[in-house]
Amino acid sequence: MENSAVQKKKILSGIKPSGDLTLGSYLGAIKNWVELSDEYDCFYMMADMHAITVRQTPADLRRRTLSQLAQYIACGLDPKKNTMFIQSHVSAHAELSWVLNCYTMFGELSRMTQFKDKSAKNATNINAGLFTYPVLMASDILVYQADLVPVGEDQKQHVELTRDIANRFNGVYGDTFTIPEPFIPKTGARIMSLQEPQNKMSKSEQDNGGCVCLLDKPEAIMKAFKRAVTDSDTCVRFDTKNKPGISNLMQIYSVITNKSFEQIENEFASRGYGDFKTAVGEAVVELLRPVREQTEKLIADKAYLESVYKEGAERAAYVANKTLRKVYKRVGFVAK
Repeated sequence: MENSAVQKKKILSGIKPSGDLTLGSYLGAIKNWVELSDEYDCFYMMADMHAITVRQTPADLRRRTLSQLAQYIACGLDPKKNTMFIQSHVSAHAELSWVLNCYTMFGELSRMTQFKDKSAKNATNINAGLFTYPVLMASDILVYQADLVPVGEDQKQHVELTRDIANRFNGVYGDTFTIPEPFIPKTGARIMSLQEPQNKMSKSEQDNGGCVCLLDKPEAIMKAFKRAVTDSDTCVRFDTKNKPGISNLMQIYSVITNKSFEQIENEFASRGYGDFKTAVGEAVVELLRPVREQTEKLIADKAYLESVYKEGAERAAYVANKTLRKVYKRVGFVAK
C-alpha cells in the first residue's frame, strides 16, 4: 500500500478562506479534486497564510477556515484519501518561502498581473506580502515536490513563476525540486459572475448577487438565478461572445446535469429565459442541499474536524520537512 502511494504523482491545491466558498469554487475546482483522489497523492490546504495579504477579521478567518475544511469534506473529499490541512499549521511553507525569496527576481514579481489587480483594489494596504505572495505560492507547491497543480487560466502565471524559481535553484544546487506542471482537469468549468458574466464568479460579490455560495439557503439561490443578467434575446443558445450571461447559465446547468449544450438548447427551444433560469436555480439548489446539510453537521462536531486538520498537518509536515532539510543543506545552513 505504501509503495503504491509513493508511485502516485502528487497534486497540491488550496483556496483562501478569505470569504465563503462559491459555486464557482465547487464546479471549477473541488468537484474535480474529488475525482483525482484515487489516481493521485493529493494535498489540499486551507490557504490562511495567503488570506492575510488583505486585512481579515481574526474571528471570521478562524471560522471560515474551519467551515472551509467542513465544506471540503461535505463536497466529497475523503480525509483518508486526501491530505487536508491548514497552511499555517505546516511551518515549512513559510520557512521555504524565505529561502525562495532570495532566488526570485524583483522584476518577476513586478510583472505579476494579480499584484497589479490587488494593489488597485487595496490601494491603502499595498504591503510586501501582497508583492511576494507568489513566492509563498511557489513554496506551497515545491515543498511537497508536487508534480501537478490544478489551476485556472488566471493562475497559470504563478505556476510558470514557480517553474522558473525551481529551475533557477536546481541550476545552482543540482536536482532539488520537482518541476511542476499546470493541470487543467478534463471536466470542470470556469463559472462566471451572475451579474457581470465577463468576470469570474468571486466571493467578493456576495452583496450584489453575482455569486452563489455553497452554504446559501435555497431561497437565496433561486433569487440570485432569477436576477441573473442575460440579454434582450429570448433564445437559449451557447455563444460566449454575444450571450455571456446565458452561456454561463448553460455552463452551470451542463456541469450539474451532464447535458450537452445542444441538449440544453433543444430542451429550452420553445421556452423563455424565465423557465431556463428557474431550471438552473433548482438544479443548483438540489446540488448544494446535501453539501449544506453535511457541512452543518461537521461544523457541530469540532472534535472530528480537529482530528482531521491535525492528522492532515502531521502528514503534510512529514513530506514538507524532508524537502526543507534538503534545501537547507544545499544552501549551506548548519544542520540542527
